[in-house]
Amino acid sequence: MTIKLKLLLSTIFATASLQAWSAPAKSLSAEQMFQILASEISLQRGEASTAYQTYMSMARTLRDGPLAQRAMEIAIAGNSPELALDAAKLWDEINPKDAKEILTTLLMLNQRWAESVKPAQLQLSQLKTIAAKEKLINSWRPLLARAQDEEASLIAFFNILQGSIPQINDLDILYTFSLGAEKAKNYDAMEKALRRIIQKKPDEKNALNALGYSFADRGIRLPEAVNLLKKAHQLAPDDMYILDSLAWANFRLGNINLAIEQLNKAFETKPEAEIGAHLGEALWVNQDRKGADAIWRKSEALDANNKTLKDTMTRLWPERVPSSSKKSPQLWDGRFAVKVSGKDSKNGGSGAFTLSHEAQTDILDIRNPMGGALAKITINPSGAKLEDGDKIFEAHDADALLQSYTGLPLPARGLSKWLSGEARVGAPASIERDERLRAQKIIQDGWTMTFQWTEKNQIKKLDLARKTTAGQIEIKIIFEELDD
Repeated sequence: MTIKLKLLLSTIFATASLQAWSAPAKSLSAEQMFQILASEISLQRGEASTAYQTYMSMARTLRDGPLAQRAMEIAIAGNSPELALDAAKLWDEINPKDAKEILTTLLMLNQRWAESVKPAQLQLSQLKTIAAKEKLINSWRPLLARAQDEEASLIAFFNILQGSIPQINDLDILYTFSLGAEKAKNYDAMEKALRRIIQKKPDEKNALNALGYSFADRGIRLPEAVNLLKKAHQLAPDDMYILDSLAWANFRLGNINLAIEQLNKAFETKPEAEIGAHLGEALWVNQDRKGADAIWRKSEALDANNKTLKDTMTRLWPERVPSSSKKSPQLWDGRFAVKVSGKDSKNGGSGAFTLSHEAQTDILDIRNPMGGALAKITINPSGAKLEDGDKIFEAHDADALLQSYTGLPLPARGLSKWLSGEARVGAPASIERDERLRAQKIIQDGWTMTFQWTEKNQIKKLDLARKTTAGQIEIKIIFEELDD
């Protein structure tokens, strides 16, 4: 976990104005008091997972908010925002008034943008002054900047602020709101916000660029778009994002060669997937298919999940963007070996697995080397469930569940996508492809993956590696070849 994320976690308490944890709300039996004492001792010994699970179990059984709060604090102290969110949601379920502020923050921190809208709107509605509203909104903006899915975060921001935006005077908030309105395709709201900024600050280059690019991208008001973007370019000639926008307006006007010249300069100076998407399209339209392929390969290595890039390639060259959804249901059988190399110890394990994917559900059955069942994990958009004999563990996130269960950050939520040679949706990714457009290397969620494929384009071998606080994790997976 990065230092920046640790700092964000450490400030959550201040953001939510939490009080120090107090005793459980309900009277406890001697056995329950013993469980709490044992959990605190486990925590002092470094066994945070055990303490967390005990507090969560007791909070669910007793419907006790302070116990859920304590579980959340343990998770935050252990730099586990996913587990902290599970505890905060339970706390909010039991004591909504006490938990709402920190729940909003944790939902945003865990990229649960759509879920954050209602509690955030409620918080804003309870504030009486514009200054207080702007202060709260600005406390969320660093979390927006960390969004893995930029579109989802900006749409959430737009939805949160719709009711408050007429009162807002902060230009940075207005600008971010305009970006969200554009992603939500509410172009009237976007234009009103940007024109408010330009009226107050005529030389605001970002507002000029955003409005001009929106016109150019939609193919409307192209002369005005060029004027806006020329002014922004004059104000900031070294800003390659603005040059990209100006080039895109020229492309829309049919000035293809000028657009390619400008886009080449922008991409060479500032290699970004969206600029690469535009350059690739301009080359494609100019009948340079080889040049477009080369630029799109570079762009996928920068950010394979960039929406503009994916939309552009899908529209112009559909075969270039494989979609596993066309091949559902899917099934993989294989054997795995896990090695963890830390400073003081080396451990791991091996076994076999079957992974099935259908619609939006993955089912992962894990077996020991002798074929005996170990665990079954069911993953769908609403969460994940792990079954170990008679024991059932649940969490909103499959990776968080597996980490809580094993103590190691092992992959689960993106596995079916990765085994199809794709990046999972919702997080930045880098893809390198072979000459047959199959994934050769994917980097996502901290994992570096290298692929081997059969002549039938079935996955043959996958190696995963990741550096963690527990040490270097290496996973090797060998797959059974399946009949077509």
